[in-house]
Amino acid sequence: MIPFDFDYYKPDTLLEAIDLFQDLSEQGKMPMYYGGGTEIISMARANSIYTGAVIDIKGIPECCEFGFSGSNLVIGSAITLTKIVESGLFPMLGITIGRIADHTIQGKITLGGNLAGTVIYRESVLPLLISESQVVIAGNYGTRQAPISELFDGRMRREPGELIVKLIIDSTYTNLPFFHRKTTKIDKIDYPLVTVVAMKKDDRILAGFSGLCDHPFRSIEMEDSLNEKGLTREVRIKNAMSHIPAPVQEDIHGSGNYRRFVLNNILMDVLKM
Repeated sequence: MIPFDFDYYKPDTLLEAIDLFQDLSEQGKMPMYYGGGTEIISMARANSIYTGAVIDIKGIPECCEFGFSGSNLVIGSAITLTKIVESGLFPMLGITIGRIADHTIQGKITLGGNLAGTVIYRESVLPLLISESQVVIAGNYGTRQAPISELFDGRMRREPGELIVKLIIDSTYTNLPFFHRKTTKIDKIDYPLVTVVAMKKDDRILAGFSGLCDHPFRSIEMEDSLNEKGLTREVRIKNAMSHIPAPVQEDIHGSGNYRRFVLNNILMDVLKM
């Protein structure tokens, strides 16, 4: 049970949503955009967040776009993980988010919610980072589009009131050879010890990582090492692991040394495949 009352709004347009957010903020309501609501509900029950108003974005057409448009795949921020998985439009993304939660919860979690949430793993961002996706964001200034690599630094960087509208992916990336491996401590559906997502484009391996550090990332330095074809696989992996961009996590799921061991084995499989 959520231990506080809040107002509920469901705007029909982006402009209405942005104006609502500003007006409610000025009233001290501390509004939140609402997609699937899984994180808002769970954190509110734990008294970790408070809001006086939620703005449901599922009535906004731009947030519900899904499909190919010209040479791009467009995925609205209000599209659920289940819909992405079942569509088969971007297999690498589908397989990656298919391991984020059980089927029931996947039907409520939205792509935008997973990207903007507080859970540190945010595995859905990995295929988007390595496919060099574009993000459309709306705010008081209007709508802008930027590469996800410019907006994501461990988490989505947004100004207060900014709304993730949709993701735009070059359709070329949706059909490339790819690799996905998620290693967990016990259950198939759990937080990852290490998740690696990789694809091959123009004879180059691109890779993203989650669980290894306290945020998901793509490292060009690690990719450069993995693509040094004049070296043995063992040396390429050793060099890549020397470029891990942040301290390796130590928690109840596994030690830093164990995570490194798991990563070494996964990268060997990446290079073999």
